[in-house]
Amino acid sequence: MSAYIAPSQIAERQLAYFEGKHVLVAGESEDLFPIELVKHCESVTVFTTNYGYYRQISPYAQITSVFGAEFNQDTQADLVLLYWPKAKAEAEFLLAMLMAKLGTDTEIVVVGENRSGIKSIEKMFKAYGPITKYDSARRCSFYWGQCTEQVKPFKLQEWFKSYQVTYKQHELTIKSLPGVFSHGQFDVGSQLLLDTLPALSGKVLDFGCGAGVIGSVMAKLNPSIELEMCDISALAVESSKATLAANELKGKVFASDIYSDTSSDYRFIISNPPFHAGLDTSYSATETLLAEAPKHSARPGELIIVANSFLKYPPIIQQAFGNCETLNKTNKFSIYHAQK
Repeated sequence: MSAYIAPSQIAERQLAYFEGKHVLVAGESEDLFPIELVKHCESVTVFTTNYGYYRQISPYAQITSVFGAEFNQDTQADLVLLYWPKAKAEAEFLLAMLMAKLGTDTEIVVVGENRSGIKSIEKMFKAYGPITKYDSARRCSFYWGQCTEQVKPFKLQEWFKSYQVTYKQHELTIKSLPGVFSHGQFDVGSQLLLDTLPALSGKVLDFGCGAGVIGSVMAKLNPSIELEMCDISALAVESSKATLAANELKGKVFASDIYSDTSSDYRFIISNPPFHAGLDTSYSATETLLAEAPKHSARPGELIIVANSFLKYPPIIQQAFGNCETLNKTNKFSIYHAQK
């Protein structure tokens, strides 16, 4: 069994494309293939919007690793290795950013699973130059192309979508970058969570903040709280910062890989936790969030989350806190609460 994900395996079959190149890796990469790549090309830089992946890859001194919503470092890169992201809008965003940054004559290799919609690259790259599929294996495709057109400058601000959310007579503006959860609408789970929340006080963590809907509503309804918001995605962190600013609300927004960068004295930990990692369903981050919540809670401290009712979270919460109650329930969602 290869230690690499399928898109990396197909890239590994085509190492000749990378020889003599300064490679910039971007998109949904999640393994250590960039470390292998260093042996076959001039240099490797990894740009990732995923803080967990950044923490995994940054100890390797032989590559340059960059975390953020925007790649604006000086670079020698002349070839982009793009792992096709799960959100098509995020692929458009990354292409616009990286082609603007690197300019004409930049080569690009795009790899991804066929079920992820990678075929869209054929149409999407037309504005930049030619691109052709050269290999397919393990239900993945390998494309090579080149930027031959002049690319307009990239401005991050132009990529925010704005939408209005009304909650209890409060009108809020939500700002969201491509690929961020809650992109364009107020989701039902978040609404149920907000409907169920008690009056909040003290230090409050909005975990997995996305575009900042829950955090902003909590700050609006409870102006005296000390609000912190975290997410593993740099695009979510920038979206939440923009949402707070748009509504003249205060809060500390930062990247965290579960509790890697959080405090340990929250009066409330509130979350509509994510359960997708790439194209696949993953519950491990949420299970860690629940199991370790007491270590990051003050005394008294409370955990309140919304989750799909079929998920087996109550036993994990019960084991962590010694108690777990269901505060609210619909046929799809449940609100769970525990106290330290």
